[in-house]
Amino acid sequence: MLRTRLNEALKQAMLAKNQRAVSTVRLILAALKDRDIAARSRGVTDGIDEAEILSMLQTMIKQRGESIKLYEQGGRLELAEQEREEITIIEGFLPKQMSEEEVAAAVKTVVDEIGATCIKDMGKVMAELKTRYAGQMDFSKVSGTVKQQLSAC
Repeated sequence: MLRTRLNEALKQAMLAKNQRAVSTVRLILAALKDRDIAARSRGVTDGIDEAEILSMLQTMIKQRGESIKLYEQGGRLELAEQEREEITIIEGFLPKQMSEEEVAAAVKTVVDEIGATCIKDMGKVMAELKTRYAGQMDFSKVSGTVKQQLSAC
């Protein structure tokens, strides 16, 4: 479904002559193709699944955020603005992000269901969260919430 949305977005951007959207969607599709090719070595012939695509999009957003900081430090505000525009376009393909309260509730639910009690169970909790909520939360921030809910054993 997301692959279809990406291809349709490319067509619409081309028709609208929106160069920023065309270049950004092409970057996404190129990264997706690279991941599909890399997945073939693991025996995945149909391409990567939706969760991996969402993870790839979040990585692309994170990379652009880091670039923005560097461009601003270097006084290249026009390049920083281009990166912000790309982030906006990429975010359009992600599902609605969960609020902090929703994230905390999801973490609590998963911790309870798995029966996690110690910080050593954090890997299991994070893996389950990634399976259930791919693309809906920033997992680098979620790790802090998971640590708070697990005791140090």
